[in-house]
Amino acid sequence: MSEPLVFSMGNYDAEIPVDRMYAKNHMWGQTQADGTIRFGFTAYAVRLLQDVYFLDWSIEAPANIAARAEIGQIESKKAESSLYAPLAGNLIEFNTELLRDPSAINVDKYGKGWLFAMQASADSLLAPAQYLEHLADVWEVTQRTIKGQMNE
Repeated sequence: MSEPLVFSMGNYDAEIPVDRMYAKNHMWGQTQADGTIRFGFTAYAVRLLQDVYFLDWSIEAPANIAARAEIGQIESKKAESSLYAPLAGNLIEFNTELLRDPSAINVDKYGKGWLFAMQASADSLLAPAQYLEHLADVWEVTQRTIKGQMNE
């Protein structure tokens, strides 16, 4: 496997594996042997969330969903957030292991920490270098948000 790209988040480097595609909502997508796309959180997202401890899905698989449709909720040390579909398509499977123990999101984000699988077209996903550019574009705003939260 090729060396991952790296995005510097201050003292933390977020690795961006080059063997998958990326959504602007900070999910990675990797096409599986059966043609489905498995999605999970990027290192960037996991670093911002810090210590995910609760995950819940608001839909049942299989389900046809629209891009950016709300599909669940996540809670972590730093945030409570809704989760949104990165693509339109058929969400066919959730990683049920994460419902019992979502810690894999924190420790194996690009492996056992995958969230769900879809049948969809990956055409709108970003290549690794494009995702790196997207991170550079949003990092300044993200830093201001983080500093604002730290000052509350």
